[in-house]
Formats: sequence, structure tokens, C-alpha cells
Amino acid sequence: MSFTLRQLGVPPNTWAVNATIADLTRPSLPPRLLTLPADTKELRLDLAKAALLVIDMQNDFCHPEGWLASIGVDVTPARKPIEPLKQLLPDLRSAQVSILWVNWGNRPDLLNIGAGLRHVYNPTGEGVGLGDPLPTRGAKVLTQGSWAAAVVEELVQDPQDIWVDKYRMSGFWDTPLDSILKNLGCTTLFFAGVNADQCVLATLMDANFLNYDCILLRDCTATTSPDYCLQATIYNVNQCFGFVSDSSHLIKGIGEVAI
Repeated sequence: MSFTLRQLGVPPNTWAVNATIADLTRPSLPPRLLTLPADTKELRLDLAKAALLVIDMQNDFCHPEGWLASIGVDVTPARKPIEPLKQLLPDLRSAQVSILWVNWGNRPDLLNIGAGLRHVYNPTGEGVGLGDPLPTRGAKVLTQGSWAAAVVEELVQDPQDIWVDKYRMSGFWDTPLDSILKNLGCTTLFFAGVNADQCVLATLMDANFLNYDCILLRDCTATTSPDYCLQATIYNVNQCFGFVSDSSHLIKGIGEVAI
């Protein structure tokens, strides 16, 4: 009888099995320890257990021909995370930190979307709302596979990255995000994207409720809401839901870690 053990699962959430043995010990990944300054404390974390969630950096939210711009929202603030993310993403990939693009990408038939969500940014029902074609490009608003739901072209995505479609403000509702993160062995999550006070905060809060360690990257996060909304978001993350730091600190810390 063969004593060869075969791996089942996604590392590090794996069993090793054969006809007589099921090894459930799940060997851990070698730690890659990093020290990161945050607003309230110095953080010590393990890059082997970390991931970056980039939320809603999509044409509909960030492009001058996208959904928000078409209904009169100034999307200039939503573009601020682009440059710091362009600097950060290659460093995270070189450090083998998982990057997850958590993007609003609805079903074309909107069968899992309720009236309350369709009311957002279309309160009379007569405007351009979820699933409707954009006035300029005709792409359907936040519909999976459309130009409107695509990540802005300035942010290069890599085949090793992970994509998760979401259908609510939170990336955890009605999605496989939690299962994916658990399979990856992630306990620490960095947050980036838009809008800070809406989808980013909702996802971060749910992550906190699920016992993930949450770090908001201030310069990689923005909102088209009034400035006091961003101030309140940063205050509440620091006070209740995690920590706030900057991508420059993270890049510096990665450079000091032996990969």
C-alpha cells in the first residue's frame, strides 16, 4: 500500500491524505514579520497572513464618463488612490501578498438586488441607476463584464490577483470573500478604494465583525462625499474597527522584510 500523501485544498488550508491517513494539521506558512506604524499604535503583523482588498476602483465610480460623473458627481477625489496604489501593488506582489479586487458587478437581471439598492443615486426611478446604460458609452451601470464595472485602466491587474464580485456596500454579503480569505489563511486585511465612508467602511466593518485584523490605508482610500464623512470614517476605524496607516509605511516595511 502506498504511503504517499496527496494534498487536498488550497495552501495553507490543506489536508494531506491517502487511503489510510488524513493529516489535518495544516502546516503553516513561514512567517514574514513586519512592523507598521499606525495612527494609534505600532503594529506587528505577518505578511504571510495578509491580503489587500481594493474596493470599487471602477470606471463607474472613478472615471469621468462613468456612472457617478454622469449624474453630476465630481469624481476627482475618487481618483486620488490611483497613484499610491500604482506604487504599492508591485511591492505587495513581490512580497507574495494576495491582492483581491472587490468590485461591484451585478447580475444583468438584478435578481439579487432589492429596491433599496436601486434607489441609491436614482431616488425618483427616472434616472440612470443600476443596470441602466450610461449616457455616453452605453455600458450598463455596475453590471458584471461591462466597461462600467471594469477597474480603471490606470491600475494594472495581474493574473495572480483574485477577483470577487460584490452586490452590496459590503464585499462580504452574498459573496465568497470570507471563504477565499480563510482558504488563503489571511487574518490581516489592508483596505483601499472608494468610497471610504460607504463600500470601504461597510466591508471593513464586516471584516472586523468576522474577526479579521483591519488596516485602512489612508492615502489609498478616498470618497466623493463631503470631507467630514472621511474624517468620521478615519475616526471610527481608529476608535472601533481597526487601525489607520499609509502605503508609504507599508512599502518601507516590506523593503525591510526578507522575502
